[in-house]
Amino acid sequence: MRPVVIANRHSRLRFDRRRVTAAIHALDAAAAEIRVPQPGFLGGELSLVFLTDAALGKLHDTFLADPSLTDVITFEGDPAFGTGGEICVSADAAARQVGRMRTAAGVAAFSAELTLYLVHGWLHLAGYDDLVPIKKRAMRRAEARAMAVLRRCRCVPHFQLVA
Repeated sequence: MRPVVIANRHSRLRFDRRRVTAAIHALDAAAAEIRVPQPGFLGGELSLVFLTDAALGKLHDTFLADPSLTDVITFEGDPAFGTGGEICVSADAAARQVGRMRTAAGVAAFSAELTLYLVHGWLHLAGYDDLVPIKKRAMRRAEARAMAVLRRCRCVPHFQLVA
């Protein structure tokens, strides 16, 4: 199993790092079932960073020259340096998407949404692209397969935003 390094840069986000790591390892183990186009991406350390909208927006502007809000940015790794890539996600974007519900169903929806952002970044590293409609549909199908894997193994991490 490859190393997974997690940085939580969102002061209100709480989660169990072991569960997030287990989710990534479950995705890695199911790469063939998920049908990744580039299975070679599984090598090297994977970095996960949880950010605010503002912090992810700065990365978006700095590296992609686009100051607009986004939910996920993925940076490819370099096998020569033992890196598998970096997935940066906005917990704020996930909260906005589910409407900041505070019910049990809302917490589950927030956890699923933030996990979906991790899956989306993982799929970008695996060779999926979503810039044109046909590729976007393929990405959505792969997301559904990956989320099904995580639900089946009960590996969807629990995320919570605290006041």
